[in-house]
Amino acid sequence: MADNNYSQYQHLYFVLTGIPGLEQKYYWMAFPLGAIYAIALFGNGIIISTIKSESSLHIPMYYFLCMLALADMGLALCTLPSMLGIFWFNYKFIGFDACLVQMYFIHTFSAIESGVLVAMAFDRVVAIWNPLRYGTILTNGVVCRAGAAILTRAVCVVFPVPFLIKRLPFYRSNILSHSFCLHQDVMSLACASTRVNSLYGLIAVIFTKGSDSLSILLSYALILRTVMAITSGEGRLKALNTCVSHICAVLIFYVPLIGVSVIHRFGKHLSPLTHALMANAYLLVPPVLNPIVYTVKTKEIRKKIIQMFVRTKITVEG
Repeated sequence: MADNNYSQYQHLYFVLTGIPGLEQKYYWMAFPLGAIYAIALFGNGIIISTIKSESSLHIPMYYFLCMLALADMGLALCTLPSMLGIFWFNYKFIGFDACLVQMYFIHTFSAIESGVLVAMAFDRVVAIWNPLRYGTILTNGVVCRAGAAILTRAVCVVFPVPFLIKRLPFYRSNILSHSFCLHQDVMSLACASTRVNSLYGLIAVIFTKGSDSLSILLSYALILRTVMAITSGEGRLKALNTCVSHICAVLIFYVPLIGVSVIHRFGKHLSPLTHALMANAYLLVPPVLNPIVYTVKTKEIRKKIIQMFVRTKITVEG
């Protein structure tokens, strides 16, 4: 009965916060922000189309990269409406249910990206540890089942979160700390005990990001052990070079994530500007930098981009 009564004390909408202290400069920040989203969507779109069209890239390593690009695009599209609404049109309101939907998809795509990074780490382990059996171990069926497992885990783990928020009363402040809806941010505004939410959130993080980060560390421990057994110095460098892009992707994802977690837990004394910048970096940095890293390291993707620019130039000049 208490939970039913709580539904009478929910705000119709939340008020999003852009970047505190820089409200007068939103107009000028709108253009670089739009460019960031354009780079994220265009870059990941190029990766997906290149992998789809180039038969030489139809191998597990690039299938997992395609999954990573899809997760990055989803993450970017989740925050695009609210971010551009604030910085382009100074519209800061988001409906209660719309906020829960955005929160669900942000956390789901984040969990998917974490899972894909684990799959990519396993791909590198197999490629370095047993290259002769790479194709027989990582078959198309195995890759598809891995992708389905990653998606199912993310969807199921995050699914209860909006319902746990929905049961809480909100009748005081409705001003969020970020330009989008995150579980911890919305939960902090509740006017009742959030012990269940906090406990489930901790379990979900341990089951996804915690176990994933541990799996990646163990994978690279095995990779280093295998590489150190290679007698040729050139062979060692060649083997490690195949992991550079993935290591960059892991750092790009986990460094902002750890930064946001530490600030939420221990940075209560820090300025709202610091909280806002770290949260924006957590969601915007991976979709923007991952395509750049993999474009630099993948000849076929670089070639595809050059061809697109050449065709565009010919069309303009014609």
